[in-house]
Amino acid sequence: MKKAFPILAVLTAILLVYAFIQAMFVAPTDALQGDVYRIIYYHVPSAWTAFLLFFVNFIASVQYLASAKPSTQRAAKWIVIAIGIIGAIVPYVPQVRQWLQTIGMYPSSAATTALMLPALYFLIGKFFSGQEVDVLAVTAAEVGVVFCTIVLITGPIWARPVWGIWWAPGDIRLTSTLVLWLIYVSYLVLRRFSDSAQTQKLAAVLAVFGALDVPLVYFSIWFFRTQHPQPVIGGGGSIDPRMLHVLLISWMAFLCFAFLVCWSRYRLEKLRREVEEGFALESLLGSENLGRQSKETSLPMNRSSR
Repeated sequence: MKKAFPILAVLTAILLVYAFIQAMFVAPTDALQGDVYRIIYYHVPSAWTAFLLFFVNFIASVQYLASAKPSTQRAAKWIVIAIGIIGAIVPYVPQVRQWLQTIGMYPSSAATTALMLPALYFLIGKFFSGQEVDVLAVTAAEVGVVFCTIVLITGPIWARPVWGIWWAPGDIRLTSTLVLWLIYVSYLVLRRFSDSAQTQKLAAVLAVFGALDVPLVYFSIWFFRTQHPQPVIGGGGSIDPRMLHVLLISWMAFLCFAFLVCWSRYRLEKLRREVEEGFALESLLGSENLGRQSKETSLPMNRSSR
């Protein structure tokens, strides 16, 4: 796997350069916004990548909490399976399908999203176990916060020439995204500065809570009156096919880059924990040896005193 990393890094760099050229020079100019709209090729892929990483953090956190007891782990598996089956069927119920179409979502998209939950849950459970799941959770959260930060930076940069202001106070999409960022920053602060034995469990619970904000961020522009523009992708949206093509290329480049960063950060976090465990074990053995030496040196003194 280590040999594959440089190859993937080179391919990712080439893809990022290609996406940049497509976004800046090949994609057509927007008729209303002009060239400033081209920030969409960084703003939107960053948001999608952050949401995906937070979703991975959510699944890994649930896996970690469920692994405490075998009975809890079995119950979690059946709950996830039930959610996937129900989520794949319900979008095709006529009333639900009609409602999904009114908010601009295809039933197939909703069903696919529901099926991703059990698929990712069992995939993570197969390749990660025990503390490795917790390492994956914190890794996904860290990289997700980076991409969410890019969203919060590029959003106002885009809004200033289009809206005339950097930030629209009270806008539900902007506010919920900021809250999402603050939740996961709090998650990382808790992981970094808390020395409690329950830190990992508390952080996992906070991650599950933070994941509930992701759907609010995504659906806010359908359910609330907001200054943020309506979606241009999916049912009810419209985007030039050439723009959509470039947007997907940019997202693919961002996903590859995120994967490489997560890979490096995961390995670094595992190494850090192994070093800490080594130091803890060395300290424990050292204290035990010191205790034995003190007992051995005290025995002759006790005998001579008798």
